[in-house]
Amino acid sequence: MAVVPEVRNVPASVSVLVNNARISGIIIDFNALTAAVERVGGWPNNQEWKKMETQNYKLAVECLETNYYGAKRVTEALLPQLQQSRCARIMSLHNSHIVQQSLLLQNIPGKSIKDSLGDIENLTRDRIDEILKDFLEDFQKGQLEAKGWPENISAYKLSKAALNAYTRLLAKEFPSFPVNSVCPGFVKTDITGKNGFLTAAEGAESPVHLALLPETGPTGLFFHSKEVSTF
Repeated sequence: MAVVPEVRNVPASVSVLVNNARISGIIIDFNALTAAVERVGGWPNNQEWKKMETQNYKLAVECLETNYYGAKRVTEALLPQLQQSRCARIMSLHNSHIVQQSLLLQNIPGKSIKDSLGDIENLTRDRIDEILKDFLEDFQKGQLEAKGWPENISAYKLSKAALNAYTRLLAKEFPSFPVNSVCPGFVKTDITGKNGFLTAAEGAESPVHLALLPETGPTGLFFHSKEVSTF
């Protein structure tokens, strides 16, 4: 990733890192998405998504590379600077209604996948890599449903579930500063086809709130807006 060498040369310290890199990993029929959002009054369900998304292996690889591995590389590069700061924070942002269907582990079909990503005491970076490798192999073989992976918006969901697990690992490894995941709400952005309940400015309120928490504030948690939620 070209940005990482430049990031390593950032002088002095870094106080706040917000991981918000994200691509959808699918081709979306935005007209159908807008119609579905209006019809159901919120984020469409899995059956609706099957009618308006196109997935392929190349997009899945790009999605994992950007949303998970890209964020991970930048984080690892900036950790030395963050550790020098007296008010360091790390936040991983996730899109609201996609998060509700994927980031929450109970919504991933496969029990072994849920158990592995949720077992923070024993989870490692290498194990996350193994899970994502298995996902891509099963994706390429057309075995998502058979192997317990999400069937729609699949790569996005796995990338963000992996990033959330990685964020929890960081919170355990670096207890001296807050490291959390946050879902700002259903925000009108390009990835939602400008559908949503919040403007970008309104969506920024919850990450700013977390950034301003005291250094002894909560860590290793998932926030929905400004409230602590469940994984």
